[in-house]
Amino acid sequence: MPKISETDLILNPDGSVYHLSLLPKNIADTIITVGDPGRVYMVSQFFDDVEFEMNKREFITHTGSYNGRRVSVISTGIGTDNIEIFLNEIDALVNIDLKTREPKSRKRKLKIIRVGTSGALQEDIPLGSHLVTDYAVGLDNLMTFYDLPMNDFEAGIAHDLQRKARLPFMPYVVRGSEELRAQIGKEMIVGNTVTCPGFYAPQGRQLRVPIRFPQLIEDLNYYHKGDFWLTNFEMETSGYYALARLLGHEVLSVNAIIANRVKNKFVKNPNKVVESLIQKVLEAL
Repeated sequence: MPKISETDLILNPDGSVYHLSLLPKNIADTIITVGDPGRVYMVSQFFDDVEFEMNKREFITHTGSYNGRRVSVISTGIGTDNIEIFLNEIDALVNIDLKTREPKSRKRKLKIIRVGTSGALQEDIPLGSHLVTDYAVGLDNLMTFYDLPMNDFEAGIAHDLQRKARLPFMPYVVRGSEELRAQIGKEMIVGNTVTCPGFYAPQGRQLRVPIRFPQLIEDLNYYHKGDFWLTNFEMETSGYYALARLLGHEVLSVNAIIANRVKNKFVKNPNKVVESLIQKVLEAL
């Protein structure tokens, strides 16, 4: 494979990857990700020590150890566009020789756990609960620009959901890491997460501007194919799961349920729910 060009893989003057400002030595093989940069500190406060810190845009990195295991926590900001930047650059750190600009012959597999917040789509999912995503359903267009292989089950859900929810496009469906789900999601609700390309109209919220799909919440709430139901939605998981499949990493998304969209209820202390989820993930590593 030819060398990767300077415009395809942009490096900073110190040799670090462009947006994350990280070198290969700065990250661990196990990475916890959060959307909100402020939540990096919510994770690293439990570390035994922090050996490295980097602040660059919305991407904040702390690397240290927890119970003797080296762990990194990185914030990504919101949306699958940021997840595309994060996963491509984090993969470049371990699977591309940044000096020669050539992919390494031996690929390194990372374990990445997204700890996020989410709204429930089913009435029986309680506020304050923790949910692990089995399948992600992408309503964003990120995979329009990649060739994502889907199996027959995933493709069947994608076509069926497009028809039943009357969407003008076909979503994509992809499963997360079964290995990490068995390790980390044991005591969590197992669900299927819808990833939206926005917070307001794409999630059925209307303020001053009329929205095109006012029935979206109802359609997603009632949608099922056999025993496959949609449980919650947010703005990143589909990007994680799809790029993990393409790049060969183990990735899992776990969610603090801070809202129930069917009941129109919001949890009183979201930080408490998130912090308990962080502790649960760290203890399972």
